[in-house]
Amino acid sequence: MNSLKEFWNSYKGAILGVLIAVLIILTNLYKLIVAVILIFLGAFVGNYIQQNKQEVKDRLKNFIDRF
Repeated sequence: MNSLKEFWNSYKGAILGVLIAVLIILTNLYKLIVAVILIFLGAFVGNYIQQNKQEVKDRLKNFIDRF
């Protein structure tokens, strides 16, 4: 019993992480999480482009010129 208690104390974070990951996969909640992350990423990129319009144009032009 002591060995089981030591195992739990050593690896309880990993065990709980695996259980939460399995629960997310089984409920297809990962699709919602990915969608929310993509929405925030799109908002961040759009805001960055709006705030740094000239710099983005210059970088894009330099990137295209290399090809």
